[in-house]
Amino acid sequence: MDARHATEVVALAHPHLAPLLDGPIGPRYRMVEFAESRSQPNLRLARAVIVDGSRPFDTGWSGAMPNLGLIACFTSGYDGVDVDWARRNGILVTHARDANHEDVADFVIGQILNTYRQLFNGDRWVRDGEWQSGKRLITRSIAGLRLGIVGMGSIGQALARRADAMRMATSWWGPHDKPGVRWPRATGLLELATGSDVLVVAANATSANRGLIDGRVLQALGPQGVLINVSRGSLVNEDAVIEALRSGGLGAAVLDVFQNEPPSPQRWAAVPRTHLSPHIAGVTDLALARMAAQVRANLDAFFDGDPLPTPVADLRSLQNHGR
Repeated sequence: MDARHATEVVALAHPHLAPLLDGPIGPRYRMVEFAESRSQPNLRLARAVIVDGSRPFDTGWSGAMPNLGLIACFTSGYDGVDVDWARRNGILVTHARDANHEDVADFVIGQILNTYRQLFNGDRWVRDGEWQSGKRLITRSIAGLRLGIVGMGSIGQALARRADAMRMATSWWGPHDKPGVRWPRATGLLELATGSDVLVVAANATSANRGLIDGRVLQALGPQGVLINVSRGSLVNEDAVIEALRSGGLGAAVLDVFQNEPPSPQRWAAVPRTHLSPHIAGVTDLALARMAAQVRANLDAFFDGDPLPTPVADLRSLQNHGR
């Protein structure tokens, strides 16, 4: 093996990723998992670390990796990484851009269908004998449903395309306009919520939008409104959601992400009109394979001194790393 493709040591900050990376990473890289002690000799050799971007990366570990030059996020989100810290220290950050947005959009459509067409409730009617009572289960058509999307990135646009095909009326809001996007942008978040039957949170998580979906937004969405969050739990004030559901101020909530993951079962046990899922909106076999492939491509580019395929936008100026 020539020097350009010598075996490289790569740290793994979150060991649960190991089974997803063992094959795709291949023999070029030897992964060293973080252990309780930071004085692992092998870590000192690592110039790159693989992280789950949805989980915090403790920058204190950089002391055990004096040559660290790349943080490769397995996920499309990178809110667990302090990008400003990485920039100050000349460390590149990559992520799995556009690896699972189509799957997330599929998940949202499924949840909308389940909420309005009561797919799970129909199953119960048959199994529990409710159908034999002579009553009919009448559900709401999704034709003309007003869909509001918070964030019009890859997920938002994939969702809007599906909503068009399913006869919904889509609008969106985000802090920045997106020229070329054909769906109308609301002047503000409250206007979007007021004019929506379903409000889907699909924006990137940042420190600036923590708690963005608060009591005022839920009040604007109203007692018939449905909130769906497939972004990050930090964008939604969970206490406000729970209060709105218990008081009847919100029609229903579908949450795939939470402020603390996994959440305490007791927190949601008595909350009505909810459908909860364990952060799986973008977790499919195809998406995971794409994420692993992007990690490998970014590692290869970094160690070969080539431009990174999917750098975090804020750090593109550091691409000519020459390391």
